[in-house]
Amino acid sequence: MKYKLTTILLLFIAFLNAQNTQSPSKNISLDFKLSSDGIPSYTLAYKNKPIILQSDLGIKLKETNSLDANFRIENIDRKSVNETWQPVLGEQLNIKNNYNEMTVSLSQLSSNRKLNIIFRVFDEGVAFRYEFPKQPSLNYFIISDEKSQFNLTGNHKTFWIPGDYDSQEYVYNETKLSEVDNSKIDLNNGIGLKSIKDKYRVQSPLQMKTNEGIYINIFEATVVNYPVMHLDLVPNEYKLTSNLVPNAIGDKAYLQAPCVSPWRTIMVSDDARDIVSSKMILNLNEPCKIEDTSFIKPMKYVGIWWEMHVGKATWDYAGSQNAQNAAGNLIPTGKHGATTANTKRYIDFAAKHGFDGVLVEGWNVGWEDWFGNWKENVFDFVTPYPDYNLKEINDYAKSKGVKMIMHHETSGSVANYERHLDRALNLMKEYGYPAAKSGYVGRIIPRGEFHDGQTMVNHFNFVAKRFADYKMMVNSHESSRPTGFSRTYPNYIAAEAARGNEFNAWSNGNPPMHETILPFTRLLGGPMDYTPGIFEIKMSVYDKSKTEQVHTTLAKQLALYITMYSPLQMAADLPENYEKYPDVFQFIKDVAVDWQESKYLEAEPGDYLTIARKDKHSENWFLGAITDENKRTTEIKLDFLSPNKKYKATIYQDGKTADWKNNPISYDIKTIQVTSKSKIKLSLANGGGTAVSFEPIN
Repeated sequence: MKYKLTTILLLFIAFLNAQNTQSPSKNISLDFKLSSDGIPSYTLAYKNKPIILQSDLGIKLKETNSLDANFRIENIDRKSVNETWQPVLGEQLNIKNNYNEMTVSLSQLSSNRKLNIIFRVFDEGVAFRYEFPKQPSLNYFIISDEKSQFNLTGNHKTFWIPGDYDSQEYVYNETKLSEVDNSKIDLNNGIGLKSIKDKYRVQSPLQMKTNEGIYINIFEATVVNYPVMHLDLVPNEYKLTSNLVPNAIGDKAYLQAPCVSPWRTIMVSDDARDIVSSKMILNLNEPCKIEDTSFIKPMKYVGIWWEMHVGKATWDYAGSQNAQNAAGNLIPTGKHGATTANTKRYIDFAAKHGFDGVLVEGWNVGWEDWFGNWKENVFDFVTPYPDYNLKEINDYAKSKGVKMIMHHETSGSVANYERHLDRALNLMKEYGYPAAKSGYVGRIIPRGEFHDGQTMVNHFNFVAKRFADYKMMVNSHESSRPTGFSRTYPNYIAAEAARGNEFNAWSNGNPPMHETILPFTRLLGGPMDYTPGIFEIKMSVYDKSKTEQVHTTLAKQLALYITMYSPLQMAADLPENYEKYPDVFQFIKDVAVDWQESKYLEAEPGDYLTIARKDKHSENWFLGAITDENKRTTEIKLDFLSPNKKYKATIYQDGKTADWKNNPISYDIKTIQVTSKSKIKLSLANGGGTAVSFEPIN
């Protein structure tokens, strides 16, 4: 009898220390357990196949006992959620949020401290976070490390960029996990600050594919008051561990209970379309906190920007020599882009072709000596150059029905920007600016902070909130990558936070596969201001000695308006280049930027992507298909179109001899009549694409 009671007791303890929860479809299964030492861990399976082997969880605290062992389970809470919500702007009119949740309440035997671990299991993946309840023994505390592990089952194919705490602007590497090694790649092909000390550190989101054809993506959601998570790889063991970005003195996060960590996410499916179309990151963020969202509107814009990248104009007024006359006034170089006359030219172009806004970079004083010098007070965000008349320009834009988009380059001096922020916003309010593009090029001030640290995460979120107070939108560049915060503050309309189209103007460029990877990585966290629409592909057009070029065909630049989602889309090329190709430019004029439905028709990271989207405010559909460096032929069913309707399909495709490198501007445009029962055959050139508009025939 005593033996039986002991056996029953041990089984009961084992039951308490091992818990399981499944996705609504039951395809994904998560198991949680405590070891004999009270160490929490989890495993993850997909369709009964192991995906994540036993992986430890926990938090290390500075100057006190860590929350990573010696736990007992106090309670298990479960709930299920199945709801639908509507984003202010988005790829879908309605987003489904369906998951099963398990909250494991832990108590530490040695300290009696409490820690909850919350798991949510969706049909497309799993998320978990740490919750620190209010308690006498844990009030204000410092996190020195997070022990979240992701122990993989094998040597998966991996799409990765190095773990630079200051930049995501790198070309993706496609290798096996065992071949991840930052010391073997060209870090100079990015503009990060090379803060990489560990050659096995990579950034999340990390996209992988197993030999069995299962797609795995490791990322995070709701990064609020916390540093960004990078990942450390244990070579030859296929083990990943969270790496939190430190601050200037090496601490990771300063917190006060009650509080929570960001969600750590693992998406998994045997269909790549499930990954790229997932709204799990958005679902894990809090609902919109802005009561009146009427000021948040999608925009299509042009601007004084690309001409600086191609060398036709400059941001600065007086040149790098900062030339001054006897009176101490700056002497113009004659190449300054942001002049009153040039801005009016862009306003006229925007008004003529139906664009919402005009962005102007280089309008304000300070550009002569702004980059890389770690200077505190370069910009004041309110003082224009002598050749830029703020009032005249804004009055002119208003008369043409065009909105001006402000530009705030901080040069990394965040403390200076925060000091001037309200004055800058008041200037925008005075002249009726609806939005601003912000920039964070350079080393961060306060000195020693990283772009991805807790201080900067808080700054980026603070700026979005402050813009919301003024009923304005913000589009950040060189920020930490988004993790779904645009659900909570949808006025954070877009961000760059990856290697954008600009690199094609003055570097080795973005390889043709680049745009097929970003939707599986960067875009999972929110809209990206990639600045597509470059028509003059080769930079030798501007300078015969230049060899740089955009690594796509012209048709692919059109397709990017569909595959690279953003409610803020730029027609990035020069007005005169669009006027050379009015028939192709028509697609950019027609394409929508806010959607009621999106269909992911084909997807393979690093290879190809085909998406169809329906305009939120009409019955028009648009399709974009892109490929990597390899040409591709595919047949697409049009069953996403409304039945019993006829459509005029205008197809913008690569010419028969098109090639991204040798003949990028070869294109063909044709118009056919289709229905939901039709199929269309697409032929994509090397580095090419196809864009299609579908308009109902009355």
